[in-house]
Amino acid sequence: MKRELLLTLIVCMALGVGGIAVAEESVAEAEAEVEKEKIAPLESLRQFAEVFTRVKQSYVEEVDDDELIRFAIRGMLDGLDPHSDFVIEDDYEELQENTSGEFGGLGIEVGMEDGFVKVISPIDDTPAAAAGVKAGDLIIRLDDKPVKGMTLNEAVDVMRGKPGTSITLTILREGADAPVVVRIERDIIRVKSVKGRLLEKSYAYIRISNFQQHTSKDMVKRIDNLREDSEGPLKGLILDLRNNPGGVLNGAVAVSDAFITEGEIVYTKGRTKSSMSRFAAKPDDILDGAPIVVLVNEGSASASEIVAGALQDHQRAIIIGRTTFGKGSVQTVIPVDEKSAVKITTARYFTPKGRSIQAEGIVPDIELQPLTVELKEKKLALVRESALSGHLVNHDEEDTDPEQAPANGESGEVEAEPEKKESDAPLVVEDFMLNEALNLLKGPHIFGRQGGE
Repeated sequence: MKRELLLTLIVCMALGVGGIAVAEESVAEAEAEVEKEKIAPLESLRQFAEVFTRVKQSYVEEVDDDELIRFAIRGMLDGLDPHSDFVIEDDYEELQENTSGEFGGLGIEVGMEDGFVKVISPIDDTPAAAAGVKAGDLIIRLDDKPVKGMTLNEAVDVMRGKPGTSITLTILREGADAPVVVRIERDIIRVKSVKGRLLEKSYAYIRISNFQQHTSKDMVKRIDNLREDSEGPLKGLILDLRNNPGGVLNGAVAVSDAFITEGEIVYTKGRTKSSMSRFAAKPDDILDGAPIVVLVNEGSASASEIVAGALQDHQRAIIIGRTTFGKGSVQTVIPVDEKSAVKITTARYFTPKGRSIQAEGIVPDIELQPLTVELKEKKLALVRESALSGHLVNHDEEDTDPEQAPANGESGEVEAEPEKKESDAPLVVEDFMLNEALNLLKGPHIFGRQGGE
């Protein structure tokens, strides 16, 4: 009875003052019940109904009732914290896509240049790569829509779509006499969140850009491949979580579990039983105890901090970089209907040693600021023995053509080494922090210690 009266009250308020008058007796009964058991803030609900009515009557333009209610819901959630939200229709679909790491699209990384969409890179094994889309292409039309005037997000929304549908791209390509027209059929694009390579023999580098449902499996597979390429066990791993905004909690737990053999990985605490959970490690380590260095910065957040905190608390890795973002809260997506959901903060998470990193972040074991190292390319005039006045003559010098040899007292100019290609740049130039991590990782082996001892 009480719940029915409260429901009647709220519905009537949403309909306006007239509805409230019609249900006056029910409201009075409900108010008495609420006052008795402190179930709902009736005065605040009255204010909401009054504001709703004023907006309906006086706003400069007519506003749809459903739209006003959505505004109210979104405002209520926005006031809680920066991460709670009301997601509807397209936003809800995009949230589901980002969580799974799969969506219907073409498979290209894009940016904007001179008002057009520029292809940064086609993703391997996608429709765009198969159709011959190339890095550097400028997309000027999407079907019959000119790209000029669109924002990047608007252009991406047009390119994304249901798998099996097609889109025609009109492209300006360097070296082509006329625009290139390419028709591409959309497909499920599986976002690769894991990349990796060998920095040196037996020293592996894994980059995780975000955490998805399949991130852990992809990471383990990549490490196995690098172990094969190294033709032996890995002596160490660098796990790069810089600018990783987080993602799926279970993905972070699984990545941590790959290196920790016992104890807790993370636990969550909230107001309800469902928000309280603990995640423990299974007794296996895919690196067999080989040392790990984790790279983090202020862009490492949420799930990234779970991994860094777990490995740090278990003394399984050395954390290098800058203090992380400090997002220590858990959001739960609760569907409202088929087209909308509430994303609401339901818990805080804690590292194995009970640290809450909310607004604090993970402090690295070794603080390291980003530096840029550049190679000098200009020629240097070097002063050598042969340039000194009265220097002793080398016997081989007697056979040298005097017109070709530098005169006494003049500086001999040394030719600069051929300019290295970007791919040939030393690691310290490519990524200073990564280079320092590798040096640290190699330390135990330089002094004769093996990983895991």
